[in-house]
Amino acid sequence: MYEAAGLSFNDSKKSLIQSRLAQRIQRLGLDSFGDYIALLEDESNAAEFQMAVDLLTTNETYFFREPKHYEVLEQELAARKSRGHLAIWSAAASFGDEAYSVAMLLSDLQMQGRIGTEWSILATDISHRVLLSAKEAIYPQDRLRAVSTERLKRYCLRGDDESEGQVLLRDKIRERVQFGRLNLCQPIDGIGQFDVIFLRNVLIYFDVPTKISVVDRVLTALKPGGLFFLGTAEGRVNCQTPLQVLQPGAFRKIS
Repeated sequence: MYEAAGLSFNDSKKSLIQSRLAQRIQRLGLDSFGDYIALLEDESNAAEFQMAVDLLTTNETYFFREPKHYEVLEQELAARKSRGHLAIWSAAASFGDEAYSVAMLLSDLQMQGRIGTEWSILATDISHRVLLSAKEAIYPQDRLRAVSTERLKRYCLRGDDESEGQVLLRDKIRERVQFGRLNLCQPIDGIGQFDVIFLRNVLIYFDVPTKISVVDRVLTALKPGGLFFLGTAEGRVNCQTPLQVLQPGAFRKIS
């Protein structure tokens, strides 16, 4: 896991690993964790390796998580002098809650005339499974508990009958977000340059050297003066790229 995806688990994570993989091992009819490791080490079982990555990295997520970050984003974007194309990257997108939250905010700002009409969002993740789910844009209603009533009316469709309790995002939000699979521990050349990058709640899986290398690698894709967001609980990473602190978890790239 460390070699392929940079995932680092110390002894304190043993119970988490056991709880997340035990049911899968049982479903495959294997007798032990050793048998499962042997399965993962077989290169012909790439799909099972991806399944293990999914099981070990999937976190709870919801719309407009850490709302102060969205407040910073709104203030900074509304104060931009340029009305040119605005590019945003959700680098650890998971099920898409973050990317679609940003899309709702930007759509509101465009409607209010506070930003231009040309903006796009790229959402990437190492998990193929969560990206497929994100593209469908169907969520349990509770995941949108922090979305205002006005935004729910503008951007969401509530399910009924067998779909009761679920929410489908409207096309005008879905079409603004492009999804792609990407391993942050590998080169990201050619991904483009962005005005804003979110890299929240993924560094918890990496050891310190990997955190530093991932952050510096991601920041090569951020324009000078661009905004960078980490999970508030993750603190500041001692990366080589100079950053200005705006508030906990929110930074500006200096150069």
